[in-house]
Amino acid sequence: MPDEMPARRHLRSIATVCLSGRLADKLESAARAGFDGIEIFENDLLTFDGSPAEVRRMAEDLGLAITIYQPFRDFEAAPEALRARNLDRAERKFDVMQELGTTLMLVCSNVQPTAIDDDARAAADLRAIGERAAGRGLRVCYEALAWGRHVNRWAQAWHIVQMADHPALGLAVDSFHTLALGDDPAGIAEVPGERLFFVQLADAPKLSLDVLSLSRHHRCFPGQGELDVAGFLRPVLAAGYSGPLSLEVFNDEFRSAPSRVVARDALCSLALMEAESGLADIPPPPHITGVEFVEFAVDDTSGAALAAMLASLGFRHAGHHRSKQVDLYRQGGINLVLNREQDSLASEHFHWHGPSVCALALRVADAAAAIARAEALQVSKWRNPVGAGERVIPAVRAPDGMLVHLVAPDPHGGSIWDADFILAPGPPPEADGIGLTAIDHIAQALPANGLAGAVLFWRALFGLEALGPVDLTDPYGLVRSRALVSPGGGFRLPLNVSDSRETTTGRFVSAASGAGVQHIAFVTADVAASVARLADRAPMLSIAANYYDDLAARWALDEAVLAAMRRLHLLYDREPGGAFLHAYTDTFEGRFFFELVERRGATGFGAANAAFRLAAQAARR
Repeated sequence: MPDEMPARRHLRSIATVCLSGRLADKLESAARAGFDGIEIFENDLLTFDGSPAEVRRMAEDLGLAITIYQPFRDFEAAPEALRARNLDRAERKFDVMQELGTTLMLVCSNVQPTAIDDDARAAADLRAIGERAAGRGLRVCYEALAWGRHVNRWAQAWHIVQMADHPALGLAVDSFHTLALGDDPAGIAEVPGERLFFVQLADAPKLSLDVLSLSRHHRCFPGQGELDVAGFLRPVLAAGYSGPLSLEVFNDEFRSAPSRVVARDALCSLALMEAESGLADIPPPPHITGVEFVEFAVDDTSGAALAAMLASLGFRHAGHHRSKQVDLYRQGGINLVLNREQDSLASEHFHWHGPSVCALALRVADAAAAIARAEALQVSKWRNPVGAGERVIPAVRAPDGMLVHLVAPDPHGGSIWDADFILAPGPPPEADGIGLTAIDHIAQALPANGLAGAVLFWRALFGLEALGPVDLTDPYGLVRSRALVSPGGGFRLPLNVSDSRETTTGRFVSAASGAGVQHIAFVTADVAASVARLADRAPMLSIAANYYDDLAARWALDEAVLAAMRRLHLLYDREPGGAFLHAYTDTFEGRFFFELVERRGATGFGAANAAFRLAAQAARR
């Protein structure tokens, strides 16, 4: 590293409302994650059993600046009878600010039915509060709430700030309040940078909700939702804004998640926005060309059972690690690794999760650049111990604890398998298994509050595109699914969560003690031929006969084709780009299962068949 790193232009800040726990816990989590500053949300201070001066000392001890005190509500353009009281209320808040050691307060636009629709009156009130703030060495900034009674657009707020024309009064802008209304942030670039006093960032999914409900319950960190937050930030930076970049998120799931985890995601999100807006220069997301291997943590008993299941699916034992209790199974371009090594991360993973996927490896063009990007985004790196002559494979750790290795081409033409494994001679290509050639997708089951963090990790580090959410119907509840796909389709990752502990997803998460890979889909050029070649060696998931009657009605399939699908328990889906045929194995020890996939021009995942698969799995319990 260079002796001196260039100082960042903007402080990184987070609002206390983003985090769970007591105020002291929130401050500590923000500091440990690496934030420079903290917004004090008023309710967090009001419920704190101590003075504002104590909060100031706690923040100072943790190296945190208190960037703003907020919000001051329902002030401007109130009925005349409330004007004097509102100014007195502001003076009380100025007392608090001075104890806290912050010089900036956020005033949000009035939402009361009694608010007067008069920009001149609003400007006069804001000039008055600005004058009082200036008298005490303080400043205030005015923000348009998306549900403000009369002021709900940033340009309206800026117009009123200009009318008020006071040096202690400036504009605050928030990506959520702008983008959730479909407002255009481009004009913010024309606001003088010194009049932009504060910038808040938040994302959100695109849901059919009123903007207030969306704000109170479903905001998320930038990169976790569907709003163009980087597109909002670019004109802010073009205006010359030099103050803090602060996250303000109201989210029910975040309030129940550990604050240290949420704070870590928050900092990654902010680093991503700095990169996507052009504020920071970091390596681009790595180009993923495929999955090099999937690694299972097993013990002797489960390892033997899983090896037998893989053999029934046409996989052959292809080698043994030179120094560890690790075996390689292969078919086509698929590499599956069974790790029985004691005193290892895999052993620790098995202790907590049972037989499960503990790691996967992605093929990338430049592993070193990917690790540099991970460091810039505050993503944890990992390095496994290696023996003499073995290849070092860089890795990062996903939020659920799974390792993601990064395998780049060897400039000398070798491979990790040549270096680390004693390989068995391979069979001729025509004898290789049942026709499985590659990994099509890997599906993870996550706890309900783990989806946003996982989306952020994969999108931020690897540039995966998050597709729109899909609801899947399980006999025992709803499963929410969101798939991520790399540019070019080299890696596909559906993520599934469920609030019910009785769905297949919920039961997996409970059994796996948190989260993990629930199923792996293999590519075949002819799924019917592949399943037929199993010759009852592998237990396949049985699909109800009624499903095929419905297929005949919906798609007018040839009777002979339909009869073969019924006999082989194949599922079929059609989309504008083509068809998707697939079949599932039974679940291994009640944990994970495999899928065989034939794509005929389709890009989806056969989501229309998920209800039938889930019902069949529920029936097998």
